[in-house]
Amino acid sequence: MGRLEELVGTGRRLPTTNMVIIDRELALGFIDELRAAIPEEVSAAKRISAEGARIVEKAREEADRTVGRAQEQAAFLIEERGLTQAAERQSQEIIAAARAEAAEIRRGADEYAAAVLIGLEGDMIRTLQSIKKGIATLDERRLAASALGSSDGPGDDDLLDEDAAQDAPGAARW
Repeated sequence: MGRLEELVGTGRRLPTTNMVIIDRELALGFIDELRAAIPEEVSAAKRISAEGARIVEKAREEADRTVGRAQEQAAFLIEERGLTQAAERQSQEIIAAARAEAAEIRRGADEYAAAVLIGLEGDMIRTLQSIKKGIATLDERRLAASALGSSDGPGDDDLLDEDAAQDAPGAARW
Protein backbone atom coordinates (compact mmCIF):
# COMPACT_ATOMS: atom_id res chain seq x y z
CA MET A 1 0.00 0.00 0.00
CA GLY A 2 2.89 2.33 0.86
CA ARG A 3 4.47 1.79 -2.53
CA LEU A 4 1.19 2.65 -4.26
CA GLU A 5 0.90 5.82 -2.19
CA GLU A 6 4.50 6.68 -3.06
CA LEU A 7 3.78 6.12 -6.76
CA VAL A 8 0.83 8.52 -6.59
CA GLY A 9 2.86 10.99 -4.50
CA THR A 10 5.74 11.04 -6.98
CA GLY A 11 3.58 11.14 -10.12
CA ARG A 12 3.80 14.10 -12.47
CA ARG A 13 1.23 16.68 -11.44
CA LEU A 14 -1.20 18.05 -14.04
CA PRO A 15 -1.24 21.85 -13.99
CA THR A 16 -4.24 23.51 -12.29
CA THR A 17 -5.64 20.16 -11.03
CA ASN A 18 -5.16 17.71 -8.19
CA MET A 19 -4.46 14.96 -10.70
CA VAL A 20 -1.15 13.20 -11.37
CA ILE A 21 0.15 11.00 -14.13
CA ILE A 22 1.58 7.65 -12.95
CA ASP A 23 3.05 4.51 -14.49
CA ARG A 24 0.04 2.31 -15.24
CA GLU A 25 1.86 -1.04 -15.21
CA LEU A 26 3.51 -0.30 -11.88
CA ALA A 27 0.19 0.78 -10.33
CA LEU A 28 -1.58 -2.35 -11.61
CA GLY A 29 1.23 -4.47 -10.16
CA PHE A 30 0.73 -2.86 -6.75
CA ILE A 31 -3.01 -3.43 -6.95
CA ASP A 32 -2.45 -7.13 -7.77
CA GLU A 33 -0.18 -7.40 -4.72
CA LEU A 34 -2.94 -5.84 -2.56
CA ARG A 35 -5.48 -8.34 -3.87
CA ALA A 36 -3.15 -11.19 -2.95
CA ALA A 37 -2.42 -9.79 0.55
CA ILE A 38 -6.05 -9.40 1.66
CA PRO A 39 -6.79 -13.19 1.80
CA GLU A 40 -3.63 -13.61 3.92
CA GLU A 41 -4.97 -11.05 6.43
CA VAL A 42 -8.30 -12.88 6.61
CA SER A 43 -6.52 -16.23 7.15
CA ALA A 44 -4.40 -14.69 9.91
CA ALA A 45 -7.55 -13.33 11.55
CA LYS A 46 -9.19 -16.77 11.47
CA ARG A 47 -6.08 -18.39 12.97
CA ILE A 48 -5.92 -15.83 15.79
CA SER A 49 -9.61 -16.22 16.54
CA ALA A 50 -9.33 -20.03 16.61
CA GLU A 51 -6.29 -19.79 18.88
CA GLY A 52 -8.19 -17.54 21.31
CA ALA A 53 -11.13 -19.97 21.36
CA ARG A 54 -8.76 -22.89 21.96
CA ILE A 55 -7.12 -21.08 24.89
CA VAL A 56 -10.50 -20.27 26.45
CA GLU A 57 -11.64 -23.89 26.07
CA LYS A 58 -8.40 -25.19 27.57
CA ALA A 59 -8.79 -22.83 30.54
CA ARG A 60 -12.35 -24.03 31.09
CA GLU A 61 -11.26 -27.67 31.00
CA GLU A 62 -8.48 -26.97 33.49
CA ALA A 63 -10.92 -25.17 35.77
CA ASP A 64 -13.36 -28.10 35.60
CA ARG A 65 -10.56 -30.55 36.46
CA THR A 66 -9.52 -28.39 39.42
CA VAL A 67 -13.09 -28.27 40.75
CA GLY A 68 -13.42 -32.05 40.27
CA ARG A 69 -10.19 -32.71 42.18
CA ALA A 70 -11.38 -30.44 44.96
CA GLN A 71 -14.70 -32.26 45.21
CA GLU A 72 -12.95 -35.65 45.24
CA GLN A 73 -10.60 -34.47 47.96
CA ALA A 74 -13.53 -33.16 49.99
CA ALA A 75 -15.40 -36.47 49.66
CA PHE A 76 -12.27 -38.37 50.70
CA LEU A 77 -11.84 -36.22 53.80
CA ILE A 78 -15.44 -36.77 54.85
CA GLU A 79 -15.27 -40.56 54.37
CA GLU A 80 -11.86 -41.08 56.00
CA ARG A 81 -12.12 -38.97 59.05
CA GLY A 82 -15.76 -39.08 59.85
CA LEU A 83 -15.48 -35.49 60.96
CA THR A 84 -18.44 -34.25 59.05
CA GLN A 85 -18.35 -30.62 60.15
CA ALA A 86 -14.60 -30.13 59.72
CA ALA A 87 -14.63 -31.99 56.43
CA GLU A 88 -17.57 -29.95 55.16
CA ARG A 89 -15.85 -26.70 56.12
CA GLN A 90 -12.59 -27.79 54.51
CA SER A 91 -14.36 -29.02 51.37
CA GLN A 92 -16.15 -25.71 51.00
CA GLU A 93 -12.82 -23.88 51.32
CA ILE A 94 -11.22 -26.14 48.72
CA ILE A 95 -14.16 -25.75 46.35
CA ALA A 96 -14.17 -21.98 46.86
CA ALA A 97 -10.42 -21.83 46.17
CA ALA A 98 -10.85 -24.01 43.08
CA ARG A 99 -13.70 -21.86 41.81
CA ALA A 100 -11.65 -18.69 42.42
CA GLU A 101 -8.72 -20.22 40.55
CA ALA A 102 -11.03 -21.32 37.72
CA ALA A 103 -12.54 -17.83 37.52
CA GLU A 104 -9.05 -16.30 37.39
CA ILE A 105 -8.01 -18.68 34.61
CA ARG A 106 -11.18 -17.87 32.65
CA ARG A 107 -10.68 -14.13 33.20
CA GLY A 108 -7.10 -14.34 31.95
CA ALA A 109 -8.13 -16.35 28.91
CA ASP A 110 -10.97 -13.90 28.16
CA GLU A 111 -8.59 -10.92 28.48
CA TYR A 112 -6.11 -12.56 26.13
CA ALA A 113 -8.83 -13.38 23.60
CA ALA A 114 -10.21 -9.81 23.83
CA ALA A 115 -6.72 -8.32 23.33
CA VAL A 116 -6.10 -10.52 20.29
CA LEU A 117 -9.48 -9.64 18.79
CA ILE A 118 -8.97 -5.91 19.43
CA GLY A 119 -5.59 -6.10 17.70
CA LEU A 120 -7.15 -7.98 14.83
CA GLU A 121 -9.89 -5.36 14.58
CA GLY A 122 -7.26 -2.62 14.32
CA ASP A 123 -5.43 -4.55 11.59
CA MET A 124 -8.65 -5.06 9.67
CA ILE A 125 -9.60 -1.36 10.01
CA ARG A 126 -6.17 -0.32 8.69
CA THR A 127 -6.49 -2.78 5.82
CA LEU A 128 -9.97 -1.50 4.97
CA GLN A 129 -8.74 2.10 5.06
CA SER A 130 -5.91 1.17 2.70
CA ILE A 131 -8.37 -0.48 0.34
CA LYS A 132 -10.65 2.58 0.40
CA LYS A 133 -7.68 4.85 -0.27
CA GLY A 134 -6.65 2.66 -3.19
CA ILE A 135 -10.17 2.77 -4.61
CA ALA A 136 -10.24 6.57 -4.26
CA THR A 137 -6.88 6.79 -6.04
CA LEU A 138 -8.18 4.61 -8.86
CA ASP A 139 -11.33 6.75 -9.12
CA GLU A 140 -9.20 9.89 -9.36
CA ARG A 141 -7.02 8.25 -11.99
CA ARG A 142 -10.10 7.21 -13.94
CA LEU A 143 -11.45 10.77 -13.86
CA ALA A 144 -8.05 12.09 -14.96
CA ALA A 145 -7.97 9.59 -17.79
CA SER A 146 -11.47 10.62 -18.86
CA ALA A 147 -10.54 14.31 -18.79
CA LEU A 148 -7.37 13.76 -20.77
CA GLY A 149 -9.10 11.39 -23.17
CA SER A 150 -11.51 14.10 -24.22
CA SER A 151 -8.73 16.64 -24.94
CA ASP A 152 -5.23 15.41 -25.75
CA GLY A 153 -5.66 11.63 -25.41
CA PRO A 154 -3.91 9.44 -22.85
CA GLY A 155 -0.38 8.10 -23.21
CA ASP A 156 0.13 4.30 -23.21
CA ASP A 157 2.24 4.15 -20.02
CA ASP A 158 0.88 7.15 -18.15
CA LEU A 159 -2.85 6.50 -17.67
CA LEU A 160 -5.03 3.55 -16.77
CA ASP A 161 -6.41 1.98 -19.93
CA GLU A 162 -10.10 1.37 -19.26
CA ASP A 163 -10.26 -1.58 -21.68
CA ALA A 164 -7.41 -3.33 -19.86
CA ALA A 165 -9.02 -2.62 -16.51
CA GLN A 166 -12.32 -4.08 -17.70
CA ASP A 167 -10.57 -7.17 -19.09
CA ALA A 168 -8.57 -7.78 -15.90
CA PRO A 169 -9.93 -10.59 -13.69
CA GLY A 170 -11.90 -9.22 -10.75
CA ALA A 171 -11.74 -5.66 -12.10
CA ALA A 172 -14.49 -3.27 -11.10
CA ARG A 173 -16.48 -1.76 -13.92
CA TRP A 174 -17.04 2.00 -13.67
